[in-house]
Amino acid sequence: MLLYYQMYDGNYLTNLGVLWLGKSSHRAKLLYAPIVQFIKYDKDGNKVKKIAWDDFSLNPKELIEDIWQKIPEWKEGVEISEGILGRRMIYHYNENVIRELLANALVHRPYTTGGDIFINLYPDRLEIHNPGLLPLSVTPNNILHQSVRRNEHLSKIFYDLNLMEREGSGYDKMYEILVSEGKNPPIVEEGNDRVKVTVYCSIKNPEIISIINKLKGTYSLNQKEIICLGIILQHKTIIATEFAKQIQSKDDKQIKNWLGNLIKYQIVLTKGKTKGMQYFINPQILKGTDFDKTDLSKIQEHRLKNLVLEDLEKYPNSTIGDIHNRIGREIPIRRLRTCIYNLVKTNQILAEGSRKFRKYFIDKNRG
Repeated sequence: MLLYYQMYDGNYLTNLGVLWLGKSSHRAKLLYAPIVQFIKYDKDGNKVKKIAWDDFSLNPKELIEDIWQKIPEWKEGVEISEGILGRRMIYHYNENVIRELLANALVHRPYTTGGDIFINLYPDRLEIHNPGLLPLSVTPNNILHQSVRRNEHLSKIFYDLNLMEREGSGYDKMYEILVSEGKNPPIVEEGNDRVKVTVYCSIKNPEIISIINKLKGTYSLNQKEIICLGIILQHKTIIATEFAKQIQSKDDKQIKNWLGNLIKYQIVLTKGKTKGMQYFINPQILKGTDFDKTDLSKIQEHRLKNLVLEDLEKYPNSTIGDIHNRIGREIPIRRLRTCIYNLVKTNQILAEGSRKFRKYFIDKNRG
């Protein structure tokens, strides 16, 4: 078995063998053996708690387990109603997501460069910083579809011990879990010398959870369909270009494959064509839920124009962001910008200031 997993060369343990089977003194002699630091910050950005795993006493499996057990914040969450009498706990950070992120950090980091793994916990989010860059050909914009093994033998051990999802499915699984809990998908960013993954704890709308659970059971949706459903529910209405960006694909055939039964069973409907096409949930499915309310995301152009003019009558010298917050965040920001630019173009409103800080107002002297 040791030979099969490349832990033994016939005479001595390999570096991989030492990482899994060696004593702490042996691991300490390895070049860049993993060190993990957990740091908790308060709302002002001050460090309020720190735990370090830097004595090399644990192998990778023990390390993941110890990190999970020693951080009580993982067990915090909120209760949501489920049915008439039921209640369900939604943890701020799902255990499967945390374990997958930790496994990814250990498996995909380069073991030829230094740097600790940082787990930074903020009031609204979790950040995991991993030294090194993403493997060649993998980027934050294709991580859902592109998979490359950096440490092949280490990966195989993790897979066979069920410590992480099979190759190419880890981020799919995290996406599925997070959107099923009404949360944003993970955000992956690549810096100069490290990769940061951010997971937010807030639930965008608890109703999303019950809708996805109901549709999963009724239509036997697969993982890709659940991801698409969760993303569309969070946006209520999403244009094709933004949807393609969310699932990291510009391939029409691949997008149709991901939507699958959502289109076949008319769970998701479309409106418009090409880049202007919009995806939205069938109103009949949302009937009787919190989503079955006046939806400003589909507001008609003349009504949107009147909303903007009424808002600027009350609040002159406002930015687009100010207007967006007041008249309805569910209105797609691109539609609002287009409306405001057209109002400026037709001299119905005026603008002043640089583009980033531009403010809009109504000319009181207009005829």
